[in-house]
Amino acid sequence: MGVPYAEVIGDPVAHSKSPLIHRYWLEQLGLEGDYRATRVTADELPAYLEDRRSDPDWRGCNVTMPLKEAALALVDVSGPARGIGAVNIVTRHEQLLIGINSDGEGLSLAVEMAKLRPQRVAIIGAGGAARAALEELRLFRASHVVMLNRSPEKAAALLDRFDMRGEALPLGAAPAVDLLINASPLGMTGYPPLEVDLSQLEAGATVLDMVYDPLETPLLRAARAKGLRAIDGLTMLINQAAMAFTRFFRVAPDAAGNVELRRLLTS
Repeated sequence: MGVPYAEVIGDPVAHSKSPLIHRYWLEQLGLEGDYRATRVTADELPAYLEDRRSDPDWRGCNVTMPLKEAALALVDVSGPARGIGAVNIVTRHEQLLIGINSDGEGLSLAVEMAKLRPQRVAIIGAGGAARAALEELRLFRASHVVMLNRSPEKAAALLDRFDMRGEALPLGAAPAVDLLINASPLGMTGYPPLEVDLSQLEAGATVLDMVYDPLETPLLRAARAKGLRAIDGLTMLINQAAMAFTRFFRVAPDAAGNVELRRLLTS
C-alpha cells in the first residue's frame, strides 16, 4: 500500500480551497497522507468511483458541483442523503461506497456558533444545498420558511416534500425574516451575480452566504452596509471540511480554533 489520500472532485475544481484545508490539518496533526483536487466530469463520474472502489489508498472524496446529485445514484449506501437528493462526501467501507450529505450539519454548526435560533428563514436556491438546509430547518422546527428561486414552482415542491410551512417566491426582495441563507451558487466566481433586495430585513437579522469564492460577496457587503449580521461561507466550509477529514483520516481536527487556517485561506 502507498500513501493514504483523499480528494475533492468536481468540474471545475481548481478553485477549491479543500486541498489547502486538509493538507494544513495533515501537517498540523503529523499524519501521513495527501489530499488532492481532481477534475471529474459528469460523464467520467461512474468510472471514477468504480476505480476508487478498489484503490486501497483512497480514503474518500468531497463532491462539489455539478456532481452532487449524480453521485447519489452511484453510491451503495446513502442514508439521510437519499432524502436530500445529493451527496457531498463519499467514503468506502470494504467494497461499499457510502454517500453522505454534510451541508445541513455544516449549516447547523454555523448557526449554533453564531448562537442563532431562527424561526423565520428565507432560503435562496432550490438545489442540493437548499434541500439540506430545509431538512436542517425542519429539525430546528423553524416556524416559517420562504424559498426564493427563479422557479417558484420548483421551490414550492421542495416545501411540500419537506413538509415545511412557508411560501415560494421569485428572486427579488428578501422578506422580513430572522435569517437569510444563500444556498445557491449565484454570486460565486464564474456564476451570475445574485441580486436580492435586503431593504425589508430588520435590525437583528442575519445573512449567511454559503458561497466562499469570493469570500466577501456582494450579498454580505450589502448586509453589513445595512448593519445586519453577516456570516461568510468560510465558516461553513471549515466545519464541513472537519467532518470530511475525520471520516477520511480517522482523526478530528480543531475546526473551531483554526485562526491560522482562516488567515491562510483569506490571504
